[in-house]
Amino acid sequence: SPVPATRVELTVSCRQLLDRDTFSKSDPLCVLYTQRPGSHQWREFGRTEVIDNSLNPDFLHKFVLDYCFEERQNLRFDLYDVDSKSPDLSKHDFLGQAFCTLGEIVGSAGSRLEKPLIGIPGKKCGTIILLAEELGNCRDVATLQFCANKLDKKDFFGKSDPFMVFYRSNEDGTFTICHKTEVVRNTLNPIWAAFAIPVRALCNGDHDRAIKVEVYDWDRDGSHDFIGEFTTSYRELARGQSRFNVYEVVNPRKKMKKKKYLNSGTVTLLSFAVEAEHTFLDYIRGGTQLNFTVAIDFTASNGNPSQPTSLHYLSPFQLNAYSLALRAVGDIIQDYDSDKMFPALGFGAKVPPDGHVSHEFPLNGDASNPACHGIAGVLEAYQRSLRHVQLYGPTNFAPVVNRVARSAATVLDGSQYFVLLIITDGVISDMAQTKEAIVNAAKLPMSIIIVGVGQAEFDAMVELDGDDIRISSRGKVAERDIVQFVPFRDYMSGGPGAGLSMAGLAREVLAEIPDQLLSYMKARGIKPSPHP
Repeated sequence: SPVPATRVELTVSCRQLLDRDTFSKSDPLCVLYTQRPGSHQWREFGRTEVIDNSLNPDFLHKFVLDYCFEERQNLRFDLYDVDSKSPDLSKHDFLGQAFCTLGEIVGSAGSRLEKPLIGIPGKKCGTIILLAEELGNCRDVATLQFCANKLDKKDFFGKSDPFMVFYRSNEDGTFTICHKTEVVRNTLNPIWAAFAIPVRALCNGDHDRAIKVEVYDWDRDGSHDFIGEFTTSYRELARGQSRFNVYEVVNPRKKMKKKKYLNSGTVTLLSFAVEAEHTFLDYIRGGTQLNFTVAIDFTASNGNPSQPTSLHYLSPFQLNAYSLALRAVGDIIQDYDSDKMFPALGFGAKVPPDGHVSHEFPLNGDASNPACHGIAGVLEAYQRSLRHVQLYGPTNFAPVVNRVARSAATVLDGSQYFVLLIITDGVISDMAQTKEAIVNAAKLPMSIIIVGVGQAEFDAMVELDGDDIRISSRGKVAERDIVQFVPFRDYMSGGPGAGLSMAGLAREVLAEIPDQLLSYMKARGIKPSPHP
């Protein structure tokens, strides 16, 4: 399963619960149930404490969950009025329940979601209020720069080639390497480049813990000569450039041998700065919205939609690959888009009334507003347009990429981030134009997801993905990797495991989005808005 992006703490409150006790108010308890990805079975995750005589409880007990953006994490909250000490829930009165996803809570304004409690026919059961907070494990990043003076000369010809190695100390007195500077060639007075390191890596959150630094003279054969060492701590380094942050580099063996030995040079801290590393959730909580656009391949290479062999065949019994991919990705992304309106486009078909070929026609037929309501609306518009357009060609991606890029170019302040999902059978005709469009889009707040359906060779899509070789056009290299390609067939199991494979597809497709959003914000120096 994916590495959880972060851990989230849920706080539960309720308002206007049903009163089930005759002589006093209800004594509510909340039970949280979760599902494993791809499974429909609810498992109890935990219970809050019982609050006596309250219809408006604010529970103190918090639920701590691993949060994964790329998974649909279903939650169910059941409320009971506790009448005895029994742990058996059937012995207590049911007060109602609420269903949601963790993404829904996190994606709500201020990560606060209010829902009506349901489950008792004909009765108003009150509301539940869910608040999600990311657990802060020290996310600070320190940036340090050092220089040295009069280091020992170690090389027979020329001076030394110094570099430094940093170690943090562990509870048991051992040391763990955490950073190595670059080598500065042929000097006894090196100035090393500034480097950034998570404070966690430097001292594991304990500001007084020893940090050991060793200075070496680099040798090509790997037998680097030890010049000397010094110790410091995060607290000392945090004082910044000062007389306290000039360290004598000492070689203990020389010190023992020579009476007059002072040191093997000095190392000076030139600068120190620390800032919090922002996370994907910081931006989502600060109100950044994900804008989701879908583009579907209507080219003739998909096969005639009236034939069961076609990738666009609409069977009364099951969704085709296009619909499945759309559902799998859309169901997760829609939690982060408050208006739930998704522009949906088609490309590579002849469209009415005059049968011209279009590479960005609205699936809902409304050129002025191609947005559909919810993923269900997109699916409906897709199925409708299959009946009205003629599959044709060529397969041009650049027009839809440029269209979303134009929208993204109007909102550069970090309040919106655009995600374009292209579902295609993978045969692309305008590779050069698409590469150029992607290189230009890499400067904008947008990401592109390509899902390849069918059995074609997807070499061109793999090239666009740019995981191994960053994509370039006319000698310009994309400044960020913004494309993620996934072949749908890897997840086509059909049968009873289909739900699981769709969860796997969504995971694979969405896994890179949080880091891509962060890379844009960081490159533009955009900080998350304070939580509303």
